[in-house]
Amino acid sequence: MMVYGQHSVSKWPKEFPTLTPEQEIISDDFVKHWHDVLPQNFGVVDEFNHTYVVNHAPQNFRRTLEIGAGSGEHMKYEELDEEQKQNYVAVDIRVNMIDELHRKFPDIQAVVGDCQKRMGFEDGHFDRILAIHVLEHLPNLPDAVREMYRLCDKQKGELAIVIPCEGSLAYSLARRISAQRIFENRYKQSYRWFIEREHVNLPDEIFEEITRYFDLKTSTYFPLPLKVKAVNLCIGAVFVPKRYRE
Repeated sequence: MMVYGQHSVSKWPKEFPTLTPEQEIISDDFVKHWHDVLPQNFGVVDEFNHTYVVNHAPQNFRRTLEIGAGSGEHMKYEELDEEQKQNYVAVDIRVNMIDELHRKFPDIQAVVGDCQKRMGFEDGHFDRILAIHVLEHLPNLPDAVREMYRLCDKQKGELAIVIPCEGSLAYSLARRISAQRIFENRYKQSYRWFIEREHVNLPDEIFEEITRYFDLKTSTYFPLPLKVKAVNLCIGAVFVPKRYRE
């Protein structure tokens, strides 16, 4: 029996059945719709997602890479000076999301791209990398982590992430009355095919892959101050790159 995001064999990259044309349309539509609904209806969770990485930003950072930036929800929480704004790069794989981000934040470098592949930046180009509810979605997570490590400044760079407590009792119950209910009411079909190919990685898998290349600096569980996944919804964490890897 499969829990959302859990597979009997850990295989990279993880593979899934091809979506039908209708499912492709629904998938893109719901991702955009959920990005609009979350801050309106579930603001306390959304606020943690975004304020965590802002509150843990490294001092005097200059260049930021945000992967899986969606339509730019996080930009509303950033307070950037002109240099930081000019050097903020937002990447997302969905064209419709980047188009929306361009419209809302024309000063930000918004790029359609896949963080699981090599991106067009020099080694160590960024001193701040953000992944807010992204890593659970990546079927080739190891390649994405390697690329973030390549792009992260080894002397002063940091990686800040927020991920769901996928598979936990608290998270599963919360989703049933939020995203799942909205999806099934909107499209009149099962939520299962959608979420099983969206949340493909569990927290332990994500931490295992990241710590091959980064050291954990700090972490926070939300909403309870207990580092126990079963009773929490999200985990925020900051990592620093290992300076030397064999």
